[in-house]
Amino acid sequence: MKRSEAQILREYGPFPGVDCVHGVSHDGERVWFASGDKLHALDPASGQTVHALDVPANAGTAFDGEHLFQIAGDSIRKIDPRTGQVLATIPAPNSGDDSGLAWAEGSLWVGQYKARKILQIDPADGRVLRTIESNRFVTGVTWVDGELWHGTWENDESDLRRIDPQTAQVLESVTMPPGIGVSGLESDGADRFFCGGGGSGKVRAVRRPV
Repeated sequence: MKRSEAQILREYGPFPGVDCVHGVSHDGERVWFASGDKLHALDPASGQTVHALDVPANAGTAFDGEHLFQIAGDSIRKIDPRTGQVLATIPAPNSGDDSGLAWAEGSLWVGQYKARKILQIDPADGRVLRTIESNRFVTGVTWVDGELWHGTWENDESDLRRIDPQTAQVLESVTMPPGIGVSGLESDGADRFFCGGGGSGKVRAVRRPV
């Protein structure tokens, strides 16, 4: 397994009125992050929030190229990012333990925190298509260039892991500095990960290993 230390490129926040950062996503330009009762759009160049949607948002966030998906309690909502309108709702796999959320290969991928799992689910009805086991608490989930990455946060230790989606073998680990946890996780599709910082109220840009 390849190991490295995280290179934090930039910290964003804390932001006014934001006590905790949960899910994180990226729409090609802006970083979206969930703060409990809102979804915020962050301009990563200026570091300023530029938009907010009043929707329940206490766990993972994903973007499919057109719509946002947001875990809130026992459901996953499909949301118009311009208006905040909820277009569809499906059940979340495990109410209260679902953490990260990602979009890839036409499916949603749900991290389950204490269950230490990543589930591939059907975005139309929430049906579980595949289960990937982990040996650590799973937080954020993202796909980039065919690679599956997820965040961990357990016993005050956190890292980013690249795993084999077929075998769940850990292929690479990027260790976060002491005291810095990862809640949400998303790639910008290039050389950066955006990591939610939980109760710090921050979002951090971390260099993606090459």
